[in-house]
Amino acid sequence: MSTTPMSPGFDEIHILWTSEGMSCDGDSVSITAATLPSIEDVILGAIPGLPKVHLHNKVLAYETGAPFLEPFWAAARGELEPFIFVVEGSIPNENINGEGYWSAMGNDENGDPKPLTRWIDELAPKAWAVVAAGTCATYGGIHAMAGNPTGCMGLADYLGYNFRSAGGLPIVNVPGCPVQPDNFMETLLWCLYMAAGLSPPIPLDDMLRPTWLFGKTVHEGCDRAAYYEQGDFAKDYNSPKCLVKVGCWGPVVNCNVTKRGWMDGLGGCPNVGGICIGCTMPGFPDKFMPFMDEPPGGSLSSAIVSVYGPFIRRMRAITNKGANHEPKWRHNRPELTTGYDPRFTPSSSS
Repeated sequence: MSTTPMSPGFDEIHILWTSEGMSCDGDSVSITAATLPSIEDVILGAIPGLPKVHLHNKVLAYETGAPFLEPFWAAARGELEPFIFVVEGSIPNENINGEGYWSAMGNDENGDPKPLTRWIDELAPKAWAVVAAGTCATYGGIHAMAGNPTGCMGLADYLGYNFRSAGGLPIVNVPGCPVQPDNFMETLLWCLYMAAGLSPPIPLDDMLRPTWLFGKTVHEGCDRAAYYEQGDFAKDYNSPKCLVKVGCWGPVVNCNVTKRGWMDGLGGCPNVGGICIGCTMPGFPDKFMPFMDEPPGGSLSSAIVSVYGPFIRRMRAITNKGANHEPKWRHNRPELTTGYDPRFTPSSSS
């Protein structure tokens, strides 16, 4: 998906981050583990070329109550520009809330709770960029599963996939439950460099995800993928082999966690023995349940692999055995057996 944002070259920018959607604040907590870059480096100006950043996030803020909400009110009045609007948590359908509300942040001009949807209506069109953090905000996530009473949805479901911010950008979706910390901070860094006029448009796929982060599957980056190719499957969670037959959805899930790890290159679900349950996908969780069952098509694909996998394993074992012996010409006997054949014999000088 092509994007054509303005390149204003801002020297200073605010990040208004609300986690007042249907949320556990897990994405805010997750980004505190980021290192590439860290949130501290971004806020403290340690990265060359970035605008000065002011972060307003309730989990990381010193302020509480009205002092914390003042930048949000100012932005809604059009008095705080430019800013990036980060939304965490799924968006409830306030058209079906009866006489109450599903989710609110602060109070409105009448002193009543101000629903999240009203904040979105007021802030998203004024924001230079809009970023959805985590699967709840991107596609609805856990709160939007079948049977929920709130009618939850992702931010793009609410605003529309054709939405464009004041900077001309579509919504930028960074899914994950919670979001992988470096995935989010790297995406935010790209947005900040765009705001500074120092980077090209951010490349997004049809589901508004950064293509360099979500262009490959879990399986393509997984250390266990070779076991799948050889038809060698784990029967329980204590095995180092491929986890497809015990419920891993890695072959069909767009995520880079097996390559990137979780914190500072370490961890990541299949890397540490956990199955992939598809948490970065728009169809999560409904299309991936029941968890820990073999995925649809897994039996067929593993059966096909099982036909040639054992043969491939056997052939590789034979080759491995041969490669584990030194060549026969490496010895300490008085004859040369390497097959060396000199092209000429140097003549002795008189």
